[in-house]
Amino acid sequence: MPTNFRGQSYSKIKKDCLSKGALFEDPEFPANNKSLFNSKIDKDIEWKRPKELCKVPKLVVEGVSCDDLNQGEIGNTWFVTACSSLAREPKLWQKVVTNHKEQEWDDKNQYAGIFRFMFWRFGDWLEVVIDDRLPTKDGKLVFCHSKSRNEFWSALLEKAYAKMYGDYESLECGTVADSLVDFTSGVSEKLETAKLRQNADPDSYSALFTKLSEAQENRALISCSIVCATPEVGSYTEQGLVLGHGYNVTDVRYVEVSRSLQGTIGTSELYLIRLFNPWGSREWNGPWSDDSEEWKRVNQMQWEKMGVKFEHEGEFWMSFEDFIQHFTYVDICHFVNTSFFSIKKTWSESIMHSEWNHNGRNGGGVVNSQSFLSNPQFLFDINSINDKIMVSLEQHDIDAGRQTFGQNINTIGFHIMKVEENRKFRVHIHGELMFTSDYCKTRSVFGTTSLHRGRYIVVPTTFEQGPVGKFMLRLYTGSSSGGSVISPVKELTKEAPASSCPCIKGYSMVSTITVLSAEGLSLPETAKASQTLDPLMIIKCEGESVKTNYMANKVSPSWNIKATFYRKKPELPIIVEINNHNILVNDFLAEARVEDHGGENGKEVTCKLYGRKKEVDTVKPGTVTVFIRSSFDLTYL
Repeated sequence: MPTNFRGQSYSKIKKDCLSKGALFEDPEFPANNKSLFNSKIDKDIEWKRPKELCKVPKLVVEGVSCDDLNQGEIGNTWFVTACSSLAREPKLWQKVVTNHKEQEWDDKNQYAGIFRFMFWRFGDWLEVVIDDRLPTKDGKLVFCHSKSRNEFWSALLEKAYAKMYGDYESLECGTVADSLVDFTSGVSEKLETAKLRQNADPDSYSALFTKLSEAQENRALISCSIVCATPEVGSYTEQGLVLGHGYNVTDVRYVEVSRSLQGTIGTSELYLIRLFNPWGSREWNGPWSDDSEEWKRVNQMQWEKMGVKFEHEGEFWMSFEDFIQHFTYVDICHFVNTSFFSIKKTWSESIMHSEWNHNGRNGGGVVNSQSFLSNPQFLFDINSINDKIMVSLEQHDIDAGRQTFGQNINTIGFHIMKVEENRKFRVHIHGELMFTSDYCKTRSVFGTTSLHRGRYIVVPTTFEQGPVGKFMLRLYTGSSSGGSVISPVKELTKEAPASSCPCIKGYSMVSTITVLSAEGLSLPETAKASQTLDPLMIIKCEGESVKTNYMANKVSPSWNIKATFYRKKPELPIIVEINNHNILVNDFLAEARVEDHGGENGKEVTCKLYGRKKEVDTVKPGTVTVFIRSSFDLTYL
């Protein structure tokens, strides 16, 4: 169930208005200058309802179209681009413009001057209600509106969005990527094509094409833009592209040209991208533009057989190389399939909320600094052999009492570290760094990487030490083998085990042991001739254990497995037990007894192997090498 924004219930308000025979006037977003601007006053604005602007107002006229929007006076071109993207996907549009048929001006529906829209904000769907009084000048809508004078879905949607962010002027600071997340609950990823131009790396070009192609196949919403100085926004390049405005990517296509056409077309393969221009009649005039020579090489039917075709007025094609050369940024709004019942690849999702605060949880993004590990830490396990992980870090971009959003956001990013297999408390010593995201002064930062089986932490940070703010962390992973391959994400808040009752002996030492390798292992004399040496290892300390998978046919395995133990009896050794893998019951081979504590700086120790029970003092073939470090300060490791 959605949350009612500011406690306003659409059904209750509408019922009350109908019973009184009055039209809704929203006290939370009144028809005055405060709802319009936070930096100026415009006395020429008149608020009018749609029935005062035309005879037959409609929410939608002849279906929702991506090419029937106008920007209006406020500088929120990004909102028009986002709306045009939304309009291309009817199911997504219907989620935002909820129950649109019931809200339509119609003889079947009771009109009360109230409308509702749905937005996704940091893990929750919000139902935002508005009255239908809209800002006008000289009887015309001032801000975003449809080309059809009696169609009002975009103007009402913009008003609801402005209400959520405080006022219309605040929308000047928005972005396409953020609004698409608000419209869809998707995951935003920003790509900078300028970096590709600098590197001129063919592999990077290919990787971006593959990423966009896969995103398109998964019905992601993709937009792109050309960054420019503020005075240049809206002007055109020599090639007919609009500076500072967004374009929708509507197709990404690799074409393998048949042999019979290779001579005519001049190549064996094509990398093409199709864009939609919501900004008027001028379009791209370079290669693959409407009247270019490329289209004349074969007839239209042959191009369409290859999938190179148009679906909407305002679309045009470019070569992918030209696309990279001319556009600066690409924004992708991914839709992650988390449905258990699906024939497509599914992902496991975990959503966590936390904050950087003045209680020490704002250590900055410099990994090797003393303050880094004071940041929030989130623990998760990868349970498959290898898996892809996607992480989205989103900071809150508006607080109560702050009208203009986006101005005080932090530069944010995150790191992923490998930690001990049994880590339960906050990490105090740097682990192996597996991934670092870009750091951006944007609402969200996205990153993806592949990880092997094991335990990890995500550390979201601000770039500088000290800034505060709330954030949401979304983590996704998936495996073609099916089933859950990730444990639930957990924020680590405790520094160490709590002190026990005075009458019970408490923890006095923490030890971290890394079992590096074993040398010279051998099967027992009683082993069958056909049996192979497939060692697996178990680290044991005071009733707790960490077990590895077996390694096939290894006399001298390398493990590099790490575990941390909180110890009440540090005089007892840590046991490293080595077994030989069998289908039914594993065979015990030998054990090492690590009695050295290693000190706070740590120490590499090579241990002999022994038997157990009756052979407790019998030396067995081989050795085990470990690195051990310990401290009497339980928050040291």
